[in-house]
Amino acid sequence: MKSTLIDKNRTYGLLEKYKLVRKWTESICSPLQIEDYVVQPIEDVSPPKWHLGHTTWFFETFVLAPFFPGYKPYDAKFDYVFNSYYETVGSRIIRTDRGNLSRPSVSEVYQYRQYIDSHIKQLFGDTSADNALLDILELGINHEQQHQELLYMDIKYILGHNPLFPAYSHKPVFDEIEVSEGKKLRFSAGIHWIGFESDNFCFDNELGRHQVYLDAFEIAPYPVSNADFMEFIKDGGYHDFRLWHAAGWDWVNRNSAKAPLYWQFVDGQWMQYGLNGLQEIILKEPVCHVNYYEAAAFAAWKGERLPTEAEWEVASEQIKWGHRWEWTESAYLPYPGFKKAPGAIGEYNGKFMVNQMVLRGASVATPKGHSRKTYRNFFQTDQRWQFAGIRLAKEI
Repeated sequence: MKSTLIDKNRTYGLLEKYKLVRKWTESICSPLQIEDYVVQPIEDVSPPKWHLGHTTWFFETFVLAPFFPGYKPYDAKFDYVFNSYYETVGSRIIRTDRGNLSRPSVSEVYQYRQYIDSHIKQLFGDTSADNALLDILELGINHEQQHQELLYMDIKYILGHNPLFPAYSHKPVFDEIEVSEGKKLRFSAGIHWIGFESDNFCFDNELGRHQVYLDAFEIAPYPVSNADFMEFIKDGGYHDFRLWHAAGWDWVNRNSAKAPLYWQFVDGQWMQYGLNGLQEIILKEPVCHVNYYEAAAFAAWKGERLPTEAEWEVASEQIKWGHRWEWTESAYLPYPGFKKAPGAIGEYNGKFMVNQMVLRGASVATPKGHSRKTYRNFFQTDQRWQFAGIRLAKEI
């Protein structure tokens, strides 16, 4: 059990990080036009205004309300508007209605953020911060960092489905890398430890460090490139049912899928929408915005497979990762000994451990300092608006 003794260094460090993270969220939104803040083209994509409000509501609900004596909520209705999925906290608008929130206005949501920030400053200036409070603050900071990546994902989907393909920015938004085939790395059969082990922050789904046995395997040092995936398309990959899971083949036919999300075939040439607008595809960059079905079909086309999350973690010190979340062949399930925390915080990860696959690594949109080799991201098999790519593996 963690100590409740006051840790002034930890308090100072978290407050400084809080300020930087809150400022960066608003910086991500700064290139937007006011109309961009309220668009919700599909259920999975939330309007940027909602992200700004929800991350603020998290601090109000889990930090200020229980720890700030006499705290007065900014607006009681915001509990209903900005709750995401926390059943413990109470009722909320359905997810598909987030785009119908013309009110509260964008300016009022920014005022809400200022109100919460000022009260966080008062809370830590006037009271002693024990580790129970600091743990919740740290979770809130990491929660907002997750939403920073979601903001990039959702903004890209909003602008990328605008018929004019407007640019989010005319300057480079992310650093990219070029990938190559490279000689596959070999790992002998044996027992390995996986899972988080440190005094630093992690999410609860990373806990439960345990041993796994792995057969000998090979893994690619780099993720799959756009050029490789283009060969898959040219070879009829989206038309060969033998490469696909049954559910994946249903998805292909239901959606008339022909290429990764944001790829456009224009005047006989493949183009790709990015945050700088519609541009020619850079063949040596890692492929992005593919779902699990596409990743698995590509691997089958190559006569290989996706790595398991244990294989990925064991190999993580020797492979190049961090520019794409990478699909694994592992279902999102609890580690041995996993226990949900009591109350609403226990709803953070555990309730989603079904019908999803694990992705490992990080992406260009992941905030700096928010990635680690034990991080367990997860999405449904048909989702591809996240910055997800492919890495190949096979048995030896």
